[in-house]
Amino acid sequence: MSPVLRAFLRELPGWFLVFGIFLPVALLLLLLIAYFRVKLMEVNEELPWTPAHQYHRRTASYHRMKHR
Repeated sequence: MSPVLRAFLRELPGWFLVFGIFLPVALLLLLLIAYFRVKLMEVNEELPWTPAHQYHRRTASYHRMKHR
């Protein structure tokens, strides 16, 4: 371990590392995951109503019926 890192860990209390740095960063990451999950669910609900998606569904069903 480098002398600078050793001095840093000696001067900084462990509780500060856990509650001051690790916990806020972990909670922020969890919030970002939850936020993007909600946004993705909203997009997935709206996707069937877009004109391009409806056109794709119609052409896919047409091609399936044509190949039978």
